[in-house]
Amino acid sequence: MTCVLAIDIGGTKLAAALVDEAGSILRSATRPTPRDEVMSALAALVTEVMDGGPPPVAVGIGCAGPVDLASGTVSPVNMPSWRGFPLREEVRKLTMLPTVLAGDAQCFALGEHWLGAGRGCSSLLGVVVSTGIGGGLVLDGVPLLGPTGNAGHVGHMSIDPYGERCECGGRGCVERYSSGPNMARWALENNWSPGAASRANGSTPPTSPQGQAPPDPQGKGDPQGKGDARTQAQAHARMPAQADAQAPAQADAQGLTQADAQGLTQADSQALAQADARTLAQADAQALAQADAQALAQADARTPPPAHAQALTRAEAWPPAQADARTLAQDAAAGDPIAVAAFQRSARALAGMIASTAAAVELTAVVIGGGVSAAGEVLFEPLRHALDDVTGLPFVRSVEVRQSSLGVRASLAGAAQLAWRQHPSITTP
Repeated sequence: MTCVLAIDIGGTKLAAALVDEAGSILRSATRPTPRDEVMSALAALVTEVMDGGPPPVAVGIGCAGPVDLASGTVSPVNMPSWRGFPLREEVRKLTMLPTVLAGDAQCFALGEHWLGAGRGCSSLLGVVVSTGIGGGLVLDGVPLLGPTGNAGHVGHMSIDPYGERCECGGRGCVERYSSGPNMARWALENNWSPGAASRANGSTPPTSPQGQAPPDPQGKGDPQGKGDARTQAQAHARMPAQADAQAPAQADAQGLTQADAQGLTQADSQALAQADARTLAQADAQALAQADAQALAQADARTPPPAHAQALTRAEAWPPAQADARTLAQDAAAGDPIAVAAFQRSARALAGMIASTAAAVELTAVVIGGGVSAAGEVLFEPLRHALDDVTGLPFVRSVEVRQSSLGVRASLAGAAQLAWRQHPSITTP
């Protein structure tokens, strides 16, 4: 049986597989990416996959970037031991096979075009929304790689020339607004309480302290206090640059201050703990409220208002939630207005990037994957609304946005397709 060796290299995981011409995986293995001696770990992984399997005829590699196809070197941001590392030549020497290299997001796009949600698309943009944002283009069935192999780097397209300074040194980059860590960062800056809404298990989502609306990136909102969290959040997610201008001032006016939290005396804490024990033994919310009220009645004048004390009491029964994109998505799904606003804001930045790319290369479809895409409709519904708002020309408005169907397998599939294709522009001389 004829097959190729596909390799996917990221900052947290190394993966390799033997893949046949139909895209079926014959053998595969993964292991964590070590901080040092990455090539040794990769060599052991390749040996594990190849031993006992059919001999591959070529190797395809998708690697986190930046990459330089002219030299075959890589300098992954999250792998400090590899700077200008000659990956293509090292793998060629290891396997003694023709070896091709591309960025991991480009392999994601090619994999989805070959076997996933992008099949049949004449002009496809693949986008990975995760810790960072990467992208790749497949035009007329051929990956567009560029002179150095970095074409499709959509995460660093500027959607706001007056926006926030990005870690890359640019300004207004999509990644600054739409990557998982940056979404969580913005939410925390605007008084998001991680996990509070999702822990409520469908109860009324928490609002900002003192009944205030969540931060409004445009300084607009619901002046009469009407509308649900999602309706309010659509106003919060307008131009990202304006989102942060008013956030600090509003953040000062909201939230439980340290003084509030420290105002509980030892007696207060004991009372709350006793109330917790009683309330955990009871199933209904009415008993919880009664226990909270009994504890608060024993507290002195420095005890926080009942709404704050109830929040503290419930939080003690749960482990602290991670302040990450996964928790943010869970809270948005539960209706937390700040979490919803963070996804609205992210979606609008992604929509601006998609519209600009579609206008430049006339896309027919966009496939979105990565960890943040696992939020499903929490991300895709506001993205559709934002695209409807920012697009104008008919050929731009006709672009279809789809969720990845291959998930983590997409980059391996793309690396295999690279090896099968043996494009002259990226094969080892």
